[in-house]
Amino acid sequence: MAQVAYLPVGKREQTKVQNRQAILDAAREVFGEMGYEAATVRDIIRRTGLAAGTFYNYYRSKEEVFAALADDGARRFGPILKKIRASSDDFETFVRQAIAAYFGFMADEHTSWLARRPPGEPHPHVHGETPEMAAVFAEVRDALMEAIAAGRGPVADPDYMAAACIAIARDVGDKMIERRPIDTQAATDFAVAMILNGLRGLPGAK
Repeated sequence: MAQVAYLPVGKREQTKVQNRQAILDAAREVFGEMGYEAATVRDIIRRTGLAAGTFYNYYRSKEEVFAALADDGARRFGPILKKIRASSDDFETFVRQAIAAYFGFMADEHTSWLARRPPGEPHPHVHGETPEMAAVFAEVRDALMEAIAAGRGPVADPDYMAAACIAIARDVGDKMIERRPIDTQAATDFAVAMILNGLRGLPGAK
């Protein structure tokens, strides 16, 4: 009977983590050099040095790879948002600091590829919500609920408010990174004004 060598579970898991990271790193480079629209799965595979079969063990398309990149970004931004929420003395300060941090994060995060994309190329969006995106949404919603409970915010549906705040930040941020140079301060001032003035217009706003 042939001898079969089995990798220890820890080693197998480590290999999976390394392979996923290799794919994500390669995707960032390929998207940066070619643009998201022009890039293909084959381009990403070539950059990883992995076999095509290995790639498809983890992702079925470049859309799934992009979703994984978005999820990874949300995972790393989550602790930043949580820290801002814990240290902010009032709701408006939280909004401004959170938006400024998000736009700064976007600019830094995408220097490797999004900032070098062909000018005007539409920014791809993740369809649906990843677990880490859901965690960011929950953090924003909880901050709004705290403000309502303390009498510092409009008495309105916190899910709708969180969705609106995140949508404004996301869409303004997308437009921000299409421009050269990227102006995080102007984007922050605009988004904060839209969010705070919009919330003040809700029934029950203080």
